[in-house]
Amino acid sequence: MAEFVRVDSSTSSHTMDKSITLPPDEIFRNLENAKRFAIDIGGSLTKLAYYSTVQHKVAKVRSFDHTSKEATNDNLYEISVQEEVTARLHFIKFENAYIETCLDFIKDHLVNTDTKVIKATGGGAHKFKELIERKLGLKVDKEDEMTCLIKGCNFVLRNIPHEAFVFAKHTESEYRFQTTQPDIFPYLLVNIGSGVSIVKVESEDKFERIGGSSIGGGTFWGLGALLTKTKRFDELLQLASKGQHTSVDMLVKDIYGGSYGSLGLTGDLIASSFGKSATADKEFSKEDMAKSLLHMISNDIGQLACLYAKMHNLSRVYFGGFFIRGHPVTMHTITYSINFFTKGEVQALFLRHEGYLGAIGAFLKGAEEDNPNQYSWGENYAGSSGLMSVSPDMNPMQRARSGTFPFDMLEMDRLERKLVNLPLLQDASSYIPDTVDLIEDAPAREYWLFCFEEALDGVVKRAVASQPDMPEAAERAEKFRQKYRHKLQTLRHQPFAYGSLTVRSLLDTREHCLNEFNFPDPYCKIKQQENDMALKYYQKAVKALDGLSWEQRQFALVRGVLAGNVFDWGAKAVSDVLESDPEFGFEQAKRQLEERPWLVDSYDQWFERLKGPPHKCALFFVDNSGVDIILGVMPFVRELLSRGTEVVLASNSSPALNDVTNGELQILTESIAAMDPVIQSSLEEDRLILVQSGSSSPCLDLSRLDKVLAMVVRERNIDLVIIEGMGRAIHTNYYAMLSCESLKMAVIKNSWLADRLGGKLFSVVFKYEVPITDHLSAALTP
Repeated sequence: MAEFVRVDSSTSSHTMDKSITLPPDEIFRNLENAKRFAIDIGGSLTKLAYYSTVQHKVAKVRSFDHTSKEATNDNLYEISVQEEVTARLHFIKFENAYIETCLDFIKDHLVNTDTKVIKATGGGAHKFKELIERKLGLKVDKEDEMTCLIKGCNFVLRNIPHEAFVFAKHTESEYRFQTTQPDIFPYLLVNIGSGVSIVKVESEDKFERIGGSSIGGGTFWGLGALLTKTKRFDELLQLASKGQHTSVDMLVKDIYGGSYGSLGLTGDLIASSFGKSATADKEFSKEDMAKSLLHMISNDIGQLACLYAKMHNLSRVYFGGFFIRGHPVTMHTITYSINFFTKGEVQALFLRHEGYLGAIGAFLKGAEEDNPNQYSWGENYAGSSGLMSVSPDMNPMQRARSGTFPFDMLEMDRLERKLVNLPLLQDASSYIPDTVDLIEDAPAREYWLFCFEEALDGVVKRAVASQPDMPEAAERAEKFRQKYRHKLQTLRHQPFAYGSLTVRSLLDTREHCLNEFNFPDPYCKIKQQENDMALKYYQKAVKALDGLSWEQRQFALVRGVLAGNVFDWGAKAVSDVLESDPEFGFEQAKRQLEERPWLVDSYDQWFERLKGPPHKCALFFVDNSGVDIILGVMPFVRELLSRGTEVVLASNSSPALNDVTNGELQILTESIAAMDPVIQSSLEEDRLILVQSGSSSPCLDLSRLDKVLAMVVRERNIDLVIIEGMGRAIHTNYYAMLSCESLKMAVIKNSWLADRLGGKLFSVVFKYEVPITDHLSAALTP
């Protein structure tokens, strides 16, 4: 256990705080494999960044060679768990009072690094230079603070989808996260430290400080200290949150007895900050003076930001710096000011990780030879503490005693492939993957949090069963349970902790926690068994379809995809059936489907479209292993190929639930091709290709797809996109608008969701959509 000692700067005495006696792997994780460091030291907070290599287990599949005489295994493929090394960025934030103890800890555990330099930025870098060099034995190389800040801002905006948010106090969801634009430039960054710097950012390396002010956070702190005798910044905010500025400020109605209609000024508008203090013969409370001061400075900064935004025609304005620091009271006053001066045309945007921007930028400066921007990165929810609400009623010392503040962590994993937008999105800038925002929808939030917690026992059971030869698996699975349950409890109290809270984010967080404890594919054995079983029925299923008339076959193929989609181990209603009735099969699943008309039913329109010319190329985002992919999807794909349509099958790059991965699909398709000449010839002629989606989630974000897939989409001139499954077509992408025809097919396997949508368990969603432009061109064609 690591004991972190707080150094009181006023007395230089050491006091032990047991509330922050934490396991070292919960703070400076994987420090023994750290390769490169950077540090950002501000007036009160230190942000440390380091790069490490992380060893974790990955599930690999390899086809058995059934042609050799020695082959005795009936399984189609074998599963092996291998070690893989990936890159991870760690960012840790703590009070400067803990810096010496933290440096001692880092020195003691720094064993595998050959780095000689630590990049440093921030006003405190010079102050602590000697201490850092003495403790760590590393040379401090100071970087320009503003350059680091911009580099860090670009990095988080590009790699964290819900990094930016609007703060709306007194509403159901105070944190309203914004979808990251495909092109993050240009934007205005208003950095409020001691003073204010206003920076126009036009590209990765092009930015300009276009203005600023000496009236900033230092002004609030300094004048506040003179007025209230309060020396701590957070205590000032605490006072301000309890004050009434109208006791000190002179309002329009105090001068004119009401509003000033001819000038459009309401009576409650501040006419003069601190105006009443000149004439009133009374003492003003510390709380009221702090609140008046906060409004005065926030309004001044807000007006400046608005003027510069209008002058340079910029609509995106981000606020950061020590003055903001996630405090609701400062975010509220800045938001109010921006809304007032722009009449709601410009929104004040804040960043979840604005406190880390300098450290991230300093790290990137030190890693330029590795070109980290050539990769995509993703937040590791398992190792990040998330955005916590900073109550103004709790100062830093109180937070330290309560165990809620001293250390804050962010982890970013380097992804295997570069992620980009699907080129077929009708408007990438307005695309929102998720159908329901659980931050705004409280009843849905309560249900899904309960649902995921209730499913924990089953996930733990599957995780242990997937590694029968590893005796420590049960212990690791229990640690996973504790970690994920803690995440769910955090989200109950702070739904905004990791950005937008959705079913997708809950699923992704679970996958991250499973991987954290080396359970890369808990459903691997189930997938293997179901794939082997379904393959035995493939030829029979195809023969039955070929015996139908063309009209009957089209409906049977759709019904087959829907029935196959029932086999989803991620849905409790289905997993309960599959566990209690091992004989439950494809035909039984068909009988579970509702009869037409379905809950969402565009089949007639789809059928009419099939009477027309074939599509040039279809992109099919597939879902589950076993019956779904083999008996549902593949016959449907076979029909498209027979019509003359090329097909691109996009499957997960990494495991998630019982979803088929690209590695598994390659083996399955080869096996099907050995039985089916249509599939065989299509593979040989390159009319059927298999591509990784870049996803490791049961859901689908069309703004973060493998760059290779996007390239294939362009080269093949895709004119039909098919999205299958509840996670990909209902929890996400239900409202996604594409520039080509699309088909979304799913069976609702959750009673609560079915009831909410006006259906019942196993209701069908069959949504065929044609973009408006296609309708217009068809109408205009003579």
